[in-house]
Amino acid sequence: MSADRLASLDSWYAEGWKGLDVAVLGLGATGFSVADTLVELGSAVTVYSSDAPADSVELLDVIGARFVQAPLDTVPAALEAQAPDLVVVSPGLPPHNPTVRWAVANSVVWGDIELAWRVRDKVVRGPIAAPWVTITGTNGKTTTTQLTTAMFEAAGLRAVSCGNIGVPVLDVVRDPDGFDVLVVELSSHQLHYMPTTGDGAVVPLASTCLNIADDHLEWHGSAEAYRAAKAKVYERTVLACVYNTTDDATRHMVEEADVVEGCRAVGFTPGIPAPGDVGVVEDVLCDRAFTDDRRNSALELATVADLEAAGLASPHMTMNVLAAAALARAASVEPAAIRAAVQGFRADHHRTEHVATADGITWVDDSKATNPHAATASLASFDTVVWIVGGLFKGVDVDGLVARFGPDVRAVVVIGTDRTPVLEAFARHAPGVPVLQVEAADTDQVMPEAVRHAASVARPGDTVLLAPAAASFDQFGSYADRGRRFAAAVHEHLGGNADGDDGSSERQ
Repeated sequence: MSADRLASLDSWYAEGWKGLDVAVLGLGATGFSVADTLVELGSAVTVYSSDAPADSVELLDVIGARFVQAPLDTVPAALEAQAPDLVVVSPGLPPHNPTVRWAVANSVVWGDIELAWRVRDKVVRGPIAAPWVTITGTNGKTTTTQLTTAMFEAAGLRAVSCGNIGVPVLDVVRDPDGFDVLVVELSSHQLHYMPTTGDGAVVPLASTCLNIADDHLEWHGSAEAYRAAKAKVYERTVLACVYNTTDDATRHMVEEADVVEGCRAVGFTPGIPAPGDVGVVEDVLCDRAFTDDRRNSALELATVADLEAAGLASPHMTMNVLAAAALARAASVEPAAIRAAVQGFRADHHRTEHVATADGITWVDDSKATNPHAATASLASFDTVVWIVGGLFKGVDVDGLVARFGPDVRAVVVIGTDRTPVLEAFARHAPGVPVLQVEAADTDQVMPEAVRHAASVARPGDTVLLAPAAASFDQFGSYADRGRRFAAAVHEHLGGNADGDDGSSERQ
């Protein structure tokens, strides 16, 4: 395959897609969207995966793609024999995976985001393909993505949340009705495989990295590699690089990014904003970035009362709102639309979600706190806590989190198969705090036992908080599964003696 042919693949309508020999590694939702897209483009596609749902394999056959079931921890012989022109890697596969390494050495490697950017012009509603607004960060990505999308929609635009939020970008760019703007949540894995130069490099209208704390270190190999991946979100931004004024790492990323001339740095802050930033003055969220007289005046975007009514008033949620507002304002969304979006918004399930209140004790599900940084935001939002913690820590140290919050919790209930990091941290930093361990190995029994332990020590005025600071896959199907089981166990324990949702209407 000539480099010129691959370089020519900068449009859905490029001739070079036809007959292109492509290998796709992985068959999750993203992998299938890649295969489906390439088959539609006329490429010859072979998908490699160690396992896959039977229905996905059947669909591959229907659309005309080959499937090879083979473990990817060694290079499949069929892949070596294929010698593909192009390999598209699903974001779940780390760069140290042997098959990924072989692909890098023997072919051209793209991720799904690069492919989506190259073919984004399939359906165009206006004079150009829909612009992208890109969002990453260790925590808050999904809420901020949903908020930003809601703000665009309130302004009358056809907008969509996609990417790491669950809807593959490739499915969106092939939507027959098209969109006015794509709000793309990007994981560090997707960013790792994204180029920053050439036709496959995303050129976002506005971008943000909300915050940075160590996460996914086993995937990236080091904290430095993880941060370098996150920093890619700002590259080639056109209008505004939105950063967190309380997180110096995000500011440094913006300072070092290679952006389009005229692009602005816009900070979001929990305090009074400086000229050029967005923030909070008394009980009003203000814009001092996108107003003509930003040195002497500010535009009102929403009020703290609006945030309280929408369940967005906690410190970390307020920052998410401010980041979303800055992204939307960069694209000329009017303040009235931003306020309307905030007023109509409700936070996603399993993100500091109220489960029930009974006998003066509040039960809160923050199962989406899958790392210490997310759990920090959650723990800081409540006064006296019975903390349910544990799971897979993904190479991340929980010691600092326990040192900060452990001495002040009422008690800790430890779940998960690997409890040693939590137990040792509490022994060091909070030896006087009661530690209760969930001994149940059966998934069905983990949360009922955790709830019973928590109820035995909680007092009126306390919050029982599920903020695991860890991934869920040691004992649960997902963080959502973990949260659902927690809520069900709470309601079963309380026996209807509670004020709160029963979870029956949960969005999937």
